Amino acid sequence: MSDADVTPLMRQYHEIKRGYPEAILFFRVGDFYEMFGEDAKEASGLLSIALTSRDKSSAAPIPLCGVPHHAAQTYIAKLLKVGRTVALCEQVEDPRLAKGLVRREVVRLYTPGTLVDTEFLPAGESSFLTAVSYAQQGGVKNGPVIGLANLDVSTGEFWVTEFHGDQGTVESALIDELVRIEPKELLYAESDRSLAPLLGRLDQTRLCAKPLAAFSAQEATVLLTDHFGVHSLDGFGCAGLTVGLAASGAVWRYFRETQPTASLSHVRRLQRRWHEESMHLDETTIRNLELIRPLTGGDGRLGSRHATVLSMLDRTSTSMGSRLLREWLTRPLLDRKAIQSRLDAVGELTQYLSQRVALRSVLRTVQDLARLSSRIALGLAGPQECLALKNSLRALPELRSNLSVFTATLLADIRNSWDDCRDIYETIERAIATDAPMSVRDGNVIREGFHPQVDALRKRKLEGKDWITALESQERARTGIDSLKVRFNQVFGYYIEVTKANLSKVPADFIRKQTLANAERYMTPGLKDLEEQVTGAESQLYALEEELFIQVRERVAKDLPRLQSMAQALSHLDVLAGLSETAALHRYVQPTIDEADEIRIVEGRHPVVEQLSTDAPFVPNDTFLDGESHRVILLTGPNMAGKSTYLRQVALIVLLAQIGSFVPAAEAHIGLVDRIFTRVGASDNLAAGQSTFMVEMIESAQILNSATQKSLILLDEIGRGTSTYDGLSIAWAIAEYIHDRRFLGARTLFATHYHEMTQMETLRDGIRNYRVAVQERNGDVLFLRKIQPGGADKSYGIHVAKLAGLPDSVIIRAQEVLAKLEEPGSRTEGVHIREGRSDTARSDPQPHPLIEEVRQIDLFSLTPLDALNRLADLQKRATDSQ
Repeated sequence: MSDADVTPLMRQYHEIKRGYPEAILFFRVGDFYEMFGEDAKEASGLLSIALTSRDKSSAAPIPLCGVPHHAAQTYIAKLLKVGRTVALCEQVEDPRLAKGLVRREVVRLYTPGTLVDTEFLPAGESSFLTAVSYAQQGGVKNGPVIGLANLDVSTGEFWVTEFHGDQGTVESALIDELVRIEPKELLYAESDRSLAPLLGRLDQTRLCAKPLAAFSAQEATVLLTDHFGVHSLDGFGCAGLTVGLAASGAVWRYFRETQPTASLSHVRRLQRRWHEESMHLDETTIRNLELIRPLTGGDGRLGSRHATVLSMLDRTSTSMGSRLLREWLTRPLLDRKAIQSRLDAVGELTQYLSQRVALRSVLRTVQDLARLSSRIALGLAGPQECLALKNSLRALPELRSNLSVFTATLLADIRNSWDDCRDIYETIERAIATDAPMSVRDGNVIREGFHPQVDALRKRKLEGKDWITALESQERARTGIDSLKVRFNQVFGYYIEVTKANLSKVPADFIRKQTLANAERYMTPGLKDLEEQVTGAESQLYALEEELFIQVRERVAKDLPRLQSMAQALSHLDVLAGLSETAALHRYVQPTIDEADEIRIVEGRHPVVEQLSTDAPFVPNDTFLDGESHRVILLTGPNMAGKSTYLRQVALIVLLAQIGSFVPAAEAHIGLVDRIFTRVGASDNLAAGQSTFMVEMIESAQILNSATQKSLILLDEIGRGTSTYDGLSIAWAIAEYIHDRRFLGARTLFATHYHEMTQMETLRDGIRNYRVAVQERNGDVLFLRKIQPGGADKSYGIHVAKLAGLPDSVIIRAQEVLAKLEEPGSRTEGVHIREGRSDTARSDPQPHPLIEEVRQIDLFSLTPLDALNRLADLQKRATDSQ
């Protein structure tokens, strides 16, 4: 289609679209937002709306789809959820006053990381816009360094960090951090090609490659010092940062590019985060412990089959508290005093039942103060949001009063820094009507008595409508037309409507405006004068109300630091009260925290599994680990007996203790842990060409290379992804390495099916055997779920296969094969094990290959045909060995 054939509307569309090539352009046309061309094709599929075309009669019709303007937010949210961006183009002048084509402009660019709209933001999650900057040299020992900056525009949180080390270390640290924060949008330099595959693992994040020039540390320093009004960023702890500052500048610049009219006055500081401040939880541990997301899908809510630790623990009353709890859960503390302060606060709240109930009841009336105050500072909050802020502030005096009985340091600090914000409350109370609408443009925003001119204009508006009602009665009497009506619409304003049956009675001074099928519409000089008085009063009133509302909002925005401070205090109070509620409901106890090596748990329980155990009571278990006699626990027992649950429960009890929570146990003594490592469950990474065994070995290598003597390691079924000999050898060697203080010496729970490893208890001081108790009855197996000293003598794999529903013929044949293999002459004699104890001598395991091969068969992954083939092979090998 030539330029001459393009309509003025489409020419305007193309001019605007050129400025936003990557976004879907919502182009306002009347009561609809319309999309054209490729945007229409894509959006119609993503939004499940009809695709039609413009100028259907032309040789090249333009694809078209549209959505009603009042439903636009819903459709925009759907596009953002699938990683698209949306440019919102509005009509910026009144169509009735426009000369020619209505002027249009993009008033907002929606991207996943720059949202401040409440309806787009998950209440319990932060919404980070993140940037990553990479330098091949410049870190420790001139090695690689990665900078990471994160901005949550909805709350004003802005922080930066750097990762130093070798290539593998910095990349691993980066991905672990990104898994914790789950950014909505991530910026990286398009020249950093090595980062693209790594970042591609973030399937819920929109990745945005930017020119390298956007990552300039020098320009970032200028931008940020100018915004914060300082000469140097060193006061924020940023001395020595390089690529971290570059990433910070990229985040800042991107927000400015996408939201050029938005203020960032609510971002009041740049915080530097140090890795030593909290326990480092890697991607694998966060996933295996199901802290935030369930392993098997689902929404993770408590009560579902796929509940998470967060859903179990979250009894907060506010969105602010929910977000802070999520932060605490993924960043356990390392400082004993800080942990103890939280525990003391939770303890007092647990003890004072009536005060806790009162606090939580009042907290439920507090809305998201952090995000509300940010929207006010950004100039986006409407009248109802200001009322929500006022109603939240109304609760502050009562909350302060309920805090008066507490003496715990954290609670006392909150009380001593408390601000009722009474003046802010009164500012909104005096100015904003209690029934104010969502939008200031709808009028009736300002409270009666606040401003005399508003009251006068309202009186004129009401009187004018009364005059029009009186005019209608007068005209009915004058014309004798009882059905005559004075009506109003946006196109003609006020008019008189007369039905066709009464047209003969219409007087000469009626001026025809419009002819309908059953009526005529007229205007009179008197009605025109009244209309000007009424509409003039209305337009003046709405303009004045909007002006006054903006003044009130700006007045409140000046007190943003106070509101942010109270938002932080309320969120901490909410989390502590929620933890105490969980402790009281589920009989959690306060753990003893120190810096010794001992971990002693009496009657410990899995915090999630016990809540989901509806058919039978959860069986509690004891745990004892230290740096001496119980350094490594070798745990044996059949599948489904509860080994993995036990491993996870120990880790979660330690983790909960170090976030400052009470724990599910009768008693707990926790020697501080610097990191928790887990190698639990089987998984593969086929996209990266990695088998189950390769993933297992990579994760094991990361543990051995990163753990310290202060770490807690959980290993489950190491070596099962390969042959029996290889798997046993690797598992044995890993256990020796972890046990040996010259290499590691970390506290470890090691679950295995290799019963040969139980020999290590007699060969190594510090290794102890434990098993999951099992009871046999009439050939069936009862899992007692109880952890006991000693090693297991059977795997009960065939019993588990029977429970899984394998055909009886397969089970019977398996029992025959196993009996044959267990005959003394049917197996190869093992390697002699040297006697005596030694912390340094290496010893070889004594394998029983055919028996162990049967034990290690993964019955759940075999089809019946595969099982028969496997049994036939075992039978042949047993016969050949005789």
